[in-house]
Amino acid sequence: MSIDDDLSRRSLLDLFREEAQTQTRVLSDGLLALEHAPTDASQLEACMRAAHSLKGAARIVGLQDGVDIAHLMEECFVAAQRGALILSAAHIDELLRGVDLLLRAGNPDTQTALAREDVDAFVARLEAFSAAANDPHALHADSTVASPWGSTSAATYTNPFAASEDPDDDATMRAALAILGADAAKLSVSFAEPTQDVVASAIETSAVDSSITATATLTPPPPPDAPLNVHSARDPERMLRVRADNLDRLLSLSGESLVESRWLKPFAESMLRVKRTQRDAARALDTCFETLAERLDPSALAALDAVRQTLGTMQHLLATRIDELDRFDRRSSNLAQQLYDEALQCRMRPFGDATHAYPRIVRDLARSLGKRVRFSIVGESTQIDRDILDMLDAPLGHLLRNALDHGVEAPEQRLAQGKPAEATLTLEARHSAGKLLISVSDDGAGVDLDAVRAAVVRRHLADAATAARMSDQELLDFLLLPGFSMRAQVTDVSGRGVGLDAVHEMVKAVRGTVRIVTEAGHGTRFVLQLPLTLSVIRSLLVQVGGEAYAFPLAHVRRTLELARGEIDMLEGQQHFAFDGRPVGLVTAHQLLGTDAPDEVRANVAVVVIGDERGTYGVAVDRFLGERMLVVQPLDSRLGKVKDIAAGALMENGEAVLIVDVEDLLRSVDKLVRGGQLDKVQRAQGVAARARKHVLVVEDSLTVRELERKLLEKRGYTVTVAVDGMDGWNALRSTHFDLVVTDIDMPRMDGIELVTLIKRDALLKSVPVMIVSYKDRDEDRRRGLDAGADYYLAKGSFHDEALLDAVHDLIGEAHT
Repeated sequence: MSIDDDLSRRSLLDLFREEAQTQTRVLSDGLLALEHAPTDASQLEACMRAAHSLKGAARIVGLQDGVDIAHLMEECFVAAQRGALILSAAHIDELLRGVDLLLRAGNPDTQTALAREDVDAFVARLEAFSAAANDPHALHADSTVASPWGSTSAATYTNPFAASEDPDDDATMRAALAILGADAAKLSVSFAEPTQDVVASAIETSAVDSSITATATLTPPPPPDAPLNVHSARDPERMLRVRADNLDRLLSLSGESLVESRWLKPFAESMLRVKRTQRDAARALDTCFETLAERLDPSALAALDAVRQTLGTMQHLLATRIDELDRFDRRSSNLAQQLYDEALQCRMRPFGDATHAYPRIVRDLARSLGKRVRFSIVGESTQIDRDILDMLDAPLGHLLRNALDHGVEAPEQRLAQGKPAEATLTLEARHSAGKLLISVSDDGAGVDLDAVRAAVVRRHLADAATAARMSDQELLDFLLLPGFSMRAQVTDVSGRGVGLDAVHEMVKAVRGTVRIVTEAGHGTRFVLQLPLTLSVIRSLLVQVGGEAYAFPLAHVRRTLELARGEIDMLEGQQHFAFDGRPVGLVTAHQLLGTDAPDEVRANVAVVVIGDERGTYGVAVDRFLGERMLVVQPLDSRLGKVKDIAAGALMENGEAVLIVDVEDLLRSVDKLVRGGQLDKVQRAQGVAARARKHVLVVEDSLTVRELERKLLEKRGYTVTVAVDGMDGWNALRSTHFDLVVTDIDMPRMDGIELVTLIKRDALLKSVPVMIVSYKDRDEDRRRGLDAGADYYLAKGSFHDEALLDAVHDLIGEAHT
């Protein structure tokens, strides 16, 4: 086939691969169903149509290997439909191999691409089944393709979607191709069997490029029972591909829009206060008018009355505008909430999107282990955050293999125990109490707890006496440890102890939990409790050094108001009693680099974080309550910010940093080992020394907050401005010891701001530092020529570079 440069063959191969993903899924599901019910007419029809569609798709893009494979599979299903063939397990095995070959047919990767010898071997194996066909002449007598389901002579088969010479059908296909921007008179592609799915897919992705130049022998679409519907691409249920970062930005912007919409309510309330003030003024004026009515001359009285009338008109107008503002506030808030909800929904995908390969995996592995298993998936429509769904593939694969290898017994063992020979394995997803629950359960032998106890002792994880005292749940937790396995020998299925450890690590990464439930002789169930989404987290807001920080509630074990007398010293470190044992106490001020408040409260607010392997109490200034926060990832160019996972905006528009609890615990361990932990104050502190004041002018929320935190951690007082104009207004109302500014900003850029500062008689002595991504020599000269005292490039930006530059310009934070 020839395709002009505007639409490359690669783009058509992309279409074919999308078609192959969809149709091979139909084939796999159908074949697995036919293994249990080989004469199921609906499944045979679905498989035949899927193979037929793939054959037509492969022919359109010129993949002859795909055409040959799909054609042979199609003939197999047609023969089964006609009763000429009864599908056996051997047939199913071979047809599933054909499904794998079709997936490789359009792959340009040389390592997984389909070789002709693979196709020839597949054809040979299918032809080997021909002697077993019940009726060697069951197929039609006018095809030119030999059938592996008939005799060794040339059996024939008529395509049920054979070409028609009806000119109306040609017109239909020409119209469909015209939608792609094709000129039917110049078509050079031979379409022997166009299919509804391929044409619809081509129409759907025609935006990639709309010009095709070709010549063709046009053949009609499928018959009326499978009509070509060129409008199917406009189906509102169709799936579109959108870049993940685009969705993240959409969700971020919708979250900011929601926050901004909530500013209208306090503004409307302030207008009500203005209205009340004006009403009081009108009443005072009325009193004044009545008091002076007899003392003023008529002209003065008329003027005063005119003021009264004007004030009344203004009050009426203000009331009208406030009503309009209130209505706008309600509409705006509702619309912003709907926008946010819809944007959040865009991140959700059905659980079934990640499970289509599991039936085949379970079937193949069970056969290789000599076991019989009926596998079912429950809750395929359950909506899951796309990031969590992508992370589930490997853990669920490990759990299914674990159930097949360790949980499910061999058929003869099950029969001896009075169980059905066929085991049951279930994968389920559902929502419960604001959480996502995913379980993998089997009706096998259950976990042998005595064997686990023996393995714990054998691997020197505990001595025999300690292991004997362990509860069932404590023993089950050992299954999740790295390298722990019940297998004495490593096989190609299990034995290395990495499977359940990988499950545990994934669950921990998304702030979830794993629970194992087992009953001897009746089976085992692994339950993963995960957050519904990674985009929104429920957090505990706390105040530290006058700033708000958020602790994800999934990592918070408890909050306490601890009396200072309950704090004890143990081996040089402060502790308090928690659940009957001493727990170390650390200060959030030291961990997050903020100053302690001058006022010492009677009780200490403590957030208990960690788990059994390491628990600490973090002393904060006060609790601010719980909030649902929209996660705002930090700019990747900043790298990893110590102890901080992400940012968010609160309802009042203020930024809040979300604490990385795992990183925080590592910081605590480091301070403990170094003996550098600060102590929580037991008495009133001394007055704080005066601190130098820095103005940070930066339009990027992420960079602005990072610079602010770094400077405050070093002890400076920091005020932030969102652009040059905001910064200039701040400079004219407050004294600053230093200005740190970006260049590219709306309303007034950094160069203009520096120029204004250096031209102002009162401000020209204030040092100015430019921090910008622009790192060219001419950019540096431009900034320094404008009067900047220091130029720091963000490309080489790191914590100490900024702090060292600030120290060089204005010295230590405290005066």
